[in-house]
Amino acid sequence: MSHHEDTKKEILEALQFRHATKEFDPTKKISDSDFQFILEAGRLSPSSVGYEPWKFIVVQNRQLREKLREVSWGAQGQLPTASHFVVILARTIKDTKYDSKYVEDQMLNVKKFPLEVFEQIKVRYKSFQEEDLHLLESDRAIFDWACKQTYIALGNMMTAAAQIGIDSCPIEGFDFDKVQAVLEEEGLLENGHLGISVMVAFGYRMKEPRPKTRKKLEDIVQWIE
Repeated sequence: MSHHEDTKKEILEALQFRHATKEFDPTKKISDSDFQFILEAGRLSPSSVGYEPWKFIVVQNRQLREKLREVSWGAQGQLPTASHFVVILARTIKDTKYDSKYVEDQMLNVKKFPLEVFEQIKVRYKSFQEEDLHLLESDRAIFDWACKQTYIALGNMMTAAAQIGIDSCPIEGFDFDKVQAVLEEEGLLENGHLGISVMVAFGYRMKEPRPKTRKKLEDIVQWIE
Protein backbone atom coordinates (compact mmCIF):
# COMPACT_ATOMS: atom_id res chain seq x y z
CA MET A 1 0.00 0.00 0.00
CA SER A 2 1.33 3.45 -0.93
CA HIS A 3 2.01 6.18 1.64
CA HIS A 4 -0.94 8.07 0.17
CA GLU A 5 -3.29 5.16 0.79
CA ASP A 6 -1.80 4.58 4.25
CA THR A 7 -2.54 8.18 5.18
CA LYS A 8 -6.15 7.96 4.00
CA LYS A 9 -6.62 4.75 5.97
CA GLU A 10 -5.15 6.29 9.14
CA ILE A 11 -7.39 9.36 8.91
CA LEU A 12 -10.55 7.31 8.41
CA GLU A 13 -9.57 5.02 11.28
CA ALA A 14 -9.15 8.08 13.51
CA LEU A 15 -12.59 9.36 12.53
CA GLN A 16 -14.08 5.94 13.27
CA PHE A 17 -12.30 5.95 16.64
CA ARG A 18 -13.55 9.40 17.66
CA HIS A 19 -16.79 9.60 19.61
CA ALA A 20 -18.42 12.07 21.97
CA THR A 21 -16.89 10.83 25.21
CA LYS A 22 -19.21 11.51 28.14
CA GLU A 23 -16.86 10.34 30.89
CA PHE A 24 -13.08 10.12 30.86
CA ASP A 25 -10.65 8.08 32.92
CA PRO A 26 -9.51 10.69 35.49
CA THR A 27 -6.31 8.77 36.20
CA LYS A 28 -5.00 9.20 32.64
CA LYS A 29 -3.47 12.52 31.62
CA ILE A 30 -2.54 13.82 28.18
CA SER A 31 1.15 14.61 27.86
CA ASP A 32 2.24 18.22 27.40
CA SER A 33 3.61 17.51 23.93
CA ASP A 34 0.43 15.76 22.80
CA PHE A 35 -1.78 18.59 24.02
CA GLN A 36 0.43 21.20 22.39
CA PHE A 37 -0.08 19.25 19.15
CA ILE A 38 -3.86 19.49 19.60
CA LEU A 39 -3.67 23.23 20.27
CA GLU A 40 -1.44 23.69 17.24
CA ALA A 41 -4.07 21.99 15.09
CA GLY A 42 -6.50 24.64 16.33
CA ARG A 43 -4.08 27.49 15.74
CA LEU A 44 -3.37 26.44 12.16
CA SER A 45 -7.07 26.19 11.25
CA PRO A 46 -8.54 28.35 8.49
CA SER A 47 -11.00 31.16 9.17
CA SER A 48 -13.12 33.45 7.01
CA VAL A 49 -10.96 36.23 5.54
CA GLY A 50 -8.19 35.11 7.88
CA TYR A 51 -9.52 36.83 10.99
CA GLU A 52 -8.68 33.97 13.39
CA PRO A 53 -11.50 35.23 15.66
CA TRP A 54 -10.89 32.78 18.50
CA LYS A 55 -9.20 32.27 21.81
CA PHE A 56 -8.68 28.91 23.52
CA ILE A 57 -9.00 28.91 27.32
CA VAL A 58 -7.56 25.71 28.81
CA VAL A 59 -9.37 25.26 32.12
CA GLN A 60 -7.39 23.05 34.49
CA ASN A 61 -8.42 24.88 37.66
CA ARG A 62 -10.84 22.64 39.59
CA GLN A 63 -12.75 25.50 41.17
CA LEU A 64 -13.45 27.10 37.79
CA ARG A 65 -14.40 23.73 36.34
CA GLU A 66 -16.97 23.32 39.12
CA LYS A 67 -18.41 26.78 38.44
CA LEU A 68 -18.78 25.85 34.78
CA ARG A 69 -20.28 22.46 35.63
CA GLU A 70 -23.07 24.15 37.61
CA VAL A 71 -24.23 26.02 34.47
CA SER A 72 -23.32 23.45 31.80
CA TRP A 73 -25.81 20.58 31.73
CA GLY A 74 -23.99 18.96 28.80
CA ALA A 75 -20.64 18.73 30.61
CA GLN A 76 -21.61 17.01 33.84
CA GLY A 77 -19.45 13.95 33.20
CA GLN A 78 -16.67 15.65 31.26
CA LEU A 79 -15.73 18.58 33.48
CA PRO A 80 -14.79 16.46 36.52
CA THR A 81 -12.95 13.76 34.55
CA ALA A 82 -11.33 15.26 31.44
CA SER A 83 -7.58 15.53 31.33
CA HIS A 84 -7.89 18.89 29.59
CA PHE A 85 -10.97 21.08 29.18
CA VAL A 86 -11.05 23.92 26.66
CA VAL A 87 -13.48 26.82 26.49
CA ILE A 88 -13.39 28.25 22.97
CA LEU A 89 -14.21 31.94 22.81
CA ALA A 90 -15.19 33.92 19.72
CA ARG A 91 -14.50 37.58 19.10
CA THR A 92 -17.40 40.02 19.19
CA ILE A 93 -18.24 42.94 16.90
CA LYS A 94 -15.70 45.04 18.82
CA ASP A 95 -12.98 43.01 17.07
CA THR A 96 -14.58 41.51 13.97
CA LYS A 97 -16.10 44.62 12.35
CA TYR A 98 -14.14 45.47 9.23
CA ASP A 99 -12.77 48.75 10.65
CA SER A 100 -11.77 47.47 14.10
CA LYS A 101 -8.32 47.79 15.64
CA TYR A 102 -8.19 44.00 15.86
CA VAL A 103 -8.71 43.58 12.11
CA GLU A 104 -6.12 46.24 11.38
CA ASP A 105 -3.56 44.53 13.62
CA GLN A 106 -4.39 41.10 12.17
CA MET A 107 -3.88 42.24 8.60
CA LEU A 108 -0.86 44.50 9.10
CA ASN A 109 1.08 42.70 11.83
CA VAL A 110 0.02 39.04 11.56
CA LYS A 111 -0.70 38.61 7.86
CA LYS A 112 1.90 41.27 6.96
CA PHE A 113 -0.21 43.03 4.34
CA PRO A 114 1.22 46.36 3.14
CA LEU A 115 -0.87 49.30 4.38
CA GLU A 116 -2.06 50.21 0.88
CA VAL A 117 -3.21 46.63 0.27
CA PHE A 118 -5.07 46.56 3.58
CA GLU A 119 -6.86 49.82 2.77
CA GLN A 120 -8.05 48.28 -0.49
CA ILE A 121 -9.26 44.99 0.96
CA LYS A 122 -10.96 46.75 3.88
CA VAL A 123 -13.44 48.11 1.35
CA ARG A 124 -14.18 44.53 0.29
CA TYR A 125 -14.53 43.43 3.93
CA LYS A 126 -17.05 46.22 4.47
CA SER A 127 -19.14 45.07 1.52
CA PHE A 128 -18.81 41.44 2.60
CA GLN A 129 -20.10 42.18 6.09
CA GLU A 130 -22.77 44.75 5.20
CA GLU A 131 -24.17 43.42 1.93
CA ASP A 132 -23.08 39.86 1.17
CA LEU A 133 -23.79 38.11 4.49
CA HIS A 134 -25.69 40.89 6.33
CA LEU A 135 -23.42 40.41 9.33
CA LEU A 136 -23.87 43.92 10.67
CA GLU A 137 -27.63 43.64 11.09
CA SER A 138 -27.02 42.87 14.77
CA ASP A 139 -24.18 42.28 17.20
CA ARG A 140 -25.36 38.68 17.52
CA ALA A 141 -25.25 38.08 13.76
CA ILE A 142 -21.57 38.93 13.47
CA PHE A 143 -20.78 37.11 16.73
CA ASP A 144 -22.46 33.97 15.38
CA TRP A 145 -20.35 34.33 12.21
CA ALA A 146 -17.22 34.40 14.37
CA CYS A 147 -18.50 31.34 16.26
CA LYS A 148 -18.78 29.47 12.95
CA GLN A 149 -15.06 29.98 12.47
CA THR A 150 -14.26 28.51 15.89
CA TYR A 151 -16.02 25.30 14.88
CA ILE A 152 -13.45 24.79 12.13
CA ALA A 153 -10.72 24.90 14.78
CA LEU A 154 -12.83 22.67 17.04
CA GLY A 155 -13.15 20.00 14.35
CA ASN A 156 -9.46 20.08 13.54
CA MET A 157 -8.50 19.77 17.21
CA MET A 158 -10.76 16.76 17.74
CA THR A 159 -9.55 15.05 14.57
CA ALA A 160 -5.91 15.69 15.47
CA ALA A 161 -6.57 14.25 18.92
CA ALA A 162 -8.23 11.14 17.47
CA GLN A 163 -5.26 10.54 15.20
CA ILE A 164 -3.03 10.09 18.25
CA GLY A 165 -5.55 8.05 20.25
CA ILE A 166 -6.97 10.84 22.40
CA ASP A 167 -10.70 11.12 23.03
CA SER A 168 -12.79 14.27 22.99
CA CYS A 169 -16.29 15.65 23.32
CA PRO A 170 -17.64 18.92 21.88
CA ILE A 171 -20.11 20.61 24.22
CA GLU A 172 -22.89 23.09 23.46
CA GLY A 173 -25.04 22.08 26.40
CA PHE A 174 -24.68 25.14 28.61
CA ASP A 175 -26.55 28.25 29.70
CA PHE A 176 -25.00 30.96 27.52
CA ASP A 177 -25.74 33.90 29.82
CA LYS A 178 -24.61 32.10 32.97
CA VAL A 179 -21.38 30.85 31.39
CA GLN A 180 -20.75 34.37 30.13
CA ALA A 181 -21.20 35.64 33.68
CA VAL A 182 -18.74 33.07 35.07
CA LEU A 183 -16.13 33.93 32.47
CA GLU A 184 -16.67 37.65 32.92
CA GLU A 185 -16.19 37.28 36.67
CA GLU A 186 -12.90 35.50 35.96
CA GLY A 187 -11.79 38.38 33.71
CA LEU A 188 -11.58 36.20 30.60
CA LEU A 189 -13.79 38.10 28.15
CA GLU A 190 -11.52 41.13 27.63
CA ASN A 191 -14.21 43.71 28.40
CA GLY A 192 -16.72 42.45 25.87
CA HIS A 193 -14.28 41.61 23.10
CA LEU A 194 -14.87 37.85 23.55
CA GLY A 195 -17.83 35.56 24.18
CA ILE A 196 -18.42 31.86 24.72
CA SER A 197 -18.77 29.83 21.51
CA VAL A 198 -18.32 26.16 22.41
CA MET A 199 -16.48 23.89 24.83
CA VAL A 200 -14.48 20.73 24.25
CA ALA A 201 -13.12 18.10 26.62
CA PHE A 202 -10.08 15.90 25.96
CA GLY A 203 -8.82 12.76 27.68
CA TYR A 204 -9.05 8.99 27.55
CA ARG A 205 -12.34 7.11 27.49
CA MET A 206 -13.53 5.28 30.58
CA LYS A 207 -15.35 2.64 28.53
CA GLU A 208 -15.78 1.63 24.92
CA PRO A 209 -18.66 3.28 23.06
CA ARG A 210 -21.27 1.56 20.96
CA PRO A 211 -20.40 1.21 17.25
CA LYS A 212 -20.46 4.45 15.26
CA THR A 213 -23.55 5.02 13.14
CA ARG A 214 -23.89 7.44 10.21
CA LYS A 215 -26.13 7.85 7.19
CA LYS A 216 -24.91 6.27 3.96
CA LEU A 217 -22.76 8.51 1.78
CA GLU A 218 -25.27 8.41 -1.08
CA ASP A 219 -27.95 9.75 1.26
CA ILE A 220 -26.05 12.95 1.98
CA VAL A 221 -24.12 13.65 -1.23
CA GLN A 222 -25.63 14.88 -4.51
CA TRP A 223 -23.46 15.31 -7.59
CA ILE A 224 -24.36 17.96 -10.18
CA GLU A 225 -22.50 17.33 -13.43
